[in-house]
Amino acid sequence: MDIIDKKILELLQADSTLTTKEIASHVNLSVSPTFERIKRLEKEGYICGYVAIVDPFKVGNGLIVLCNIRLKQHSKSMSSEFVKAMIAFDEVVEVYNTSGDYDYMMKLYVRDIHHYQDFVLNQLGTITSIGQVHSVFVIGKDKSSTVVPVY
Repeated sequence: MDIIDKKILELLQADSTLTTKEIASHVNLSVSPTFERIKRLEKEGYICGYVAIVDPFKVGNGLIVLCNIRLKQHSKSMSSEFVKAMIAFDEVVEVYNTSGDYDYMMKLYVRDIHHYQDFVLNQLGTITSIGQVHSVFVIGKDKSSTVVPVY
C-alpha cells in the first residue's frame, strides 16, 4: 500500500459517496487507475464495505449500554454459544472478546431502561454460558467515529 492508497482510504472513510472521478482529482490520478486501486483495496480486504451511518437517537434508540460479560467457565463451547447468541440480537451492535476481569464487552442500543431490562431478563437471561453481566449506561457521548487511522 502506497501513499495514494492511504489517501483513497482516508477520502472514502470521510465520505463513501465520493465518485471515482472526485477521488481521482484528490489523488492526482485519472479515473481508470483510481477505480482499479479502489477495486484492489476492496479485494484485498482493506475496504470491508460501504454503509450509511444512522443516528441511533433519531430512530428511537435513546440509550447506549456497554455490557461487560463474564462467562461461567472458559471453554470453546461456552464462548461459541455466547457469541452465536449475541450475533442474533439486533440490540447488540459490537462484541469484543477482552482481557481482564470480563471475557466480553458489548455495545447495545435500546429504546430506554425498560427495553434494556426486558433484554437482560428475556434475552441475556436465556444464555446459559453467561455467569455475570455488568452494565454501564452512557450518559454522554464526547466522540464517536468510524474512521480508522491509516498508517
